Amino acid sequence: MSPSRGEIARAFAIVGERVGDAAAREALLDRAMGPKRKKKSSEKLRRGRRPSEGLAFVARDASGAVVGTVRLWDVRLGEGGPAALLLGPLAVEPGLKCGGIGSALMRHATVEAARLGHGAILLVGDAPYYGRFGFSADRTGALAMPGPYERHRLLALELKEGALDGAKGTIKAAGRKIKGQAPGFVA
Repeated sequence: MSPSRGEIARAFAIVGERVGDAAAREALLDRAMGPKRKKKSSEKLRRGRRPSEGLAFVARDASGAVVGTVRLWDVRLGEGGPAALLLGPLAVEPGLKCGGIGSALMRHATVEAARLGHGAILLVGDAPYYGRFGFSADRTGALAMPGPYERHRLLALELKEGALDGAKGTIKAAGRKIKGQAPGFVA
């Protein structure tokens, strides 16, 4: 008898992303999100940048294959505004959705971001899903993405109380630039 989807999904580990994971991560993102993923406003903030130091994770199944991914990126909230993180994309192998991988990646990413001293995380996503991790649109009304997006989907989580006080303007990329490496490179 073969294991159910849930049984397969439980056999995973979350680890820091490695340079060798780039091709598997990109293929997973293509399967999970489709070709239009590279045209999203969030992608404009990530393009040509490296994820925030220590904040790129993959979920590996028992065989070591990449079955989930999440990365966080350094951003500034408006011109000269406070630093924050932008989460995304979060993706899970389509055949393993609803097995807890995405939730585990989210919890791991937020805990690590807090441990590293970051004040807030923003993302563009579905409030019913991300709300269970503490994200909401309550503190994002004065912020904007650098391109088309649905305002009600711009969500934030304060890791430090008051981190989003007075945050306003267009979110800007602030992370380390990729120099002389392929766009999928991770330090």
